[in-house]
Amino acid sequence: MNDIFKYGIDQLTVPKAIAIASGKLKGVLTPEVISKVQTSYGYVQTIVSQHTTVYGVNTGFGPLCDTKISEEDTRALQYNILQSHSVGVGEPIPEEVARIMLVTKVHALAQGYSGAALATLERIIWHIDNKVTPLVPEKGSVGASGDLAPLSHLFLPLIGLGKVWYKGQVTDTAAMMQAEGIQPIVLGPKEGLALINGTQFILSFAVKAVQRLYNLLEAADIIGALSLEGLMGTAKPFDPRLHNIRPFAGNQLVAHRLKTMLEQSEIMESHVDCGRVQDPYSLRCMPQVHGASRTAWLHLLELTTIELNSVTDNPVIFSAADTISGGNFHGQPMALPLDYATIAAAEIGNISDRRCYMMIEGRYGLPKLLIQDAGLNSGFMIPQYTTAALVTENKTLCFPASADSVPTSLGQEDHVSMGSISGRKLNQVISNVEYILAIELLYAAQAVDFRRPLKSGPILEAVHQYTRSKVSFANKDRIFANDIAALHTIVQDQSLVRVANEAAAQHQLNLNGLYNDQFGLY
Repeated sequence: MNDIFKYGIDQLTVPKAIAIASGKLKGVLTPEVISKVQTSYGYVQTIVSQHTTVYGVNTGFGPLCDTKISEEDTRALQYNILQSHSVGVGEPIPEEVARIMLVTKVHALAQGYSGAALATLERIIWHIDNKVTPLVPEKGSVGASGDLAPLSHLFLPLIGLGKVWYKGQVTDTAAMMQAEGIQPIVLGPKEGLALINGTQFILSFAVKAVQRLYNLLEAADIIGALSLEGLMGTAKPFDPRLHNIRPFAGNQLVAHRLKTMLEQSEIMESHVDCGRVQDPYSLRCMPQVHGASRTAWLHLLELTTIELNSVTDNPVIFSAADTISGGNFHGQPMALPLDYATIAAAEIGNISDRRCYMMIEGRYGLPKLLIQDAGLNSGFMIPQYTTAALVTENKTLCFPASADSVPTSLGQEDHVSMGSISGRKLNQVISNVEYILAIELLYAAQAVDFRRPLKSGPILEAVHQYTRSKVSFANKDRIFANDIAALHTIVQDQSLVRVANEAAAQHQLNLNGLYNDQFGLY
């Protein structure tokens, strides 16, 4: 591993955050950053010694902000806050998301506005580098005053409490420390508050959503194009002239991708003069629908990148004489785009389900239910029940969590973002759409087989061949759940998109036009 990332200096991106969390990129503290961290820590020590009243340093928290804490109790205050705020419930969040939380917190603390000790940052980095990941419950954050509950659980192991993933098992922190020969750290004034005030829970779910939704959007174009081939639709709605007079960048990109994938297709050529005037919207309007979701994804990417490089704890320490108790911990700037992206992801599943339904109707020369002997065989009737169920489940998840606010902290925190729920819901919807697209791929591959011996273009032929390497043509009923599971894997693990991109490169086809993978997500 030759590449390094300099915490507090380099620009953190979605791919870099994921790479550090996975161990593919190493994050380090440079002498410059160490100096900034130590200076900030010194400011806090001066505040304590001079008895200057600063929120969270020598006062209580939330509605207890007017309660003064003695100098000798300032360390106990930080220990207590991690314990009292560890009130999360539910299943643990994915280990990868917890590790991204560690990465994003280090990067924020390393900017030198939080008053954290160098030893604290070094211990968090030790957890990252050694893949000793704290166990964090999924529920309990209201997304303002920071993600208090999940971040408290994330940092309990620093003081010897809580649980961690250790060598593949969930282990008590105390047992892990004994095995590793390390001791709990002692938090200094403000450190506990600096650790748990922040948006790293919301942010880390956003990071994963950016990565996963990008893959989903790429796959949706590919699978949609294959469905269009199976349904013998037309490529005319993807003419660039049409999209140049309504120039949304997402629409133009999707239209270009679809047109490119359908070039050199014998199936397309075979029905040029078929007399069909126009296709249903789920085929014809893919640039407009998929493109709108790409616009929402781009908005989420832009704001996530800003948040990745922001300081979101409170108070912010500029000097011993200059501290600001503000609201950078409030999750609203991320909650809104996460809710927007949730609708965008759900719409990809919605239009995919419509294409599935069209393929089993027995239209355009396809056999009803995509099987020759329908009656004795139910064929592909029932997988569309699953897409319908998932589409409706997604609709119930599209209510924007950010539209709600329940006052907390005895009214001190009287408006909260609920962005933690927004981030979790978006990833739930993405998971459902991955299954919907897998079922559409199952249908599309079956439909294209009924067009043989005609072939599609080189990109879609490669996609079809790869699909058939996982799931065979069905000439009678079988347990289609097994097929769905196999195709879900290649949608989810990005390999379907990679196959399409490799085929495009091999045949010198510019699949993304001017929008080549500038985001480094593949």
